[in-house]
Amino acid sequence: MNTRFKFLVGSMCLLGMTACSAVPGPDLSLSTPAFSENETTSETASSLTSLPPPVQKLTVAVYGFEDQTGQFKTSASGQTLSKAVSQGGTSILLKALQDAGDRSWFKVIERENLDNLLKERQIIREMRRLYLGEEAAAEQELPPMLFAGVLLEGGVIGYDNNTLTGGAGARFLGIGAHTQYREDKVTVYLRAISVQTGEVITSVVASKKVASVGLSANAFRYISFKELLEVDTGITNNEPDLLALRQAVEKAVELLIKDGVELGAWSFKSAPVPLALLEAAGVAKPVSTAMNSTSAPSASRTLPLAVTEIPAG
Repeated sequence: MNTRFKFLVGSMCLLGMTACSAVPGPDLSLSTPAFSENETTSETASSLTSLPPPVQKLTVAVYGFEDQTGQFKTSASGQTLSKAVSQGGTSILLKALQDAGDRSWFKVIERENLDNLLKERQIIREMRRLYLGEEAAAEQELPPMLFAGVLLEGGVIGYDNNTLTGGAGARFLGIGAHTQYREDKVTVYLRAISVQTGEVITSVVASKKVASVGLSANAFRYISFKELLEVDTGITNNEPDLLALRQAVEKAVELLIKDGVELGAWSFKSAPVPLALLEAAGVAKPVSTAMNSTSAPSASRTLPLAVTEIPAG
């Protein structure tokens, strides 16, 4: 009996280690240090930051990049009041714009909380008038605000649940293991608009799959007439929705830059651009024309809608 018991316990340990080896183990400590999300790199982030610099930095404004799906998060007990998608899309887009080309592509202007900015500037004028006797603040103390040449609009336009589900399992003599897999998909839309003419320069759509994997192993059998062995172990790894949204937005910004280069709205700084660099950036040929912060391409040109999808993981 002792030999059979040891064999069963050893089998369960082997199943548990096999199940948990495919998924990173959880940190069970009660106190975990905070970490910087800026240090979290991905393939999309690396591709965005490695873009060649532009001929001229673009001054852009983002008033909002919101969740346009209206979906609520679902659970086993039904729909909850929590949103399915993060409501911080604007902050994610602003960070992606600053990271483009290692901070060489865009000069981003604050527009989401413009009222707060204007109030602070008004406070500066009022304080200088009351305590310094200035009827108008000096230009060097309160210079004019920047205005954008390109306006970026868009948002999260889709979050599809359970686009792919599946699993597998096996059991023999009360000892078994099984795995489950599920995929969701988040889709974002982004367009660039010329402030001077109101023309939509280009539009892009990007999506990212969100994967969830669960592995478990268990045993249930009698060791002897009055002795029952029951063991359960398992682990689940869910890809964060925020990370998936961040990667989709980064991909959309990268596509926006590449489409603008192909259309001649703006161009890379290198002239002529080496063929290897163009292929790495995904551009078919160098473009010599550049777009300043207020100019727009010809309205007669056909403007394509680029679509891409990022795999899960």
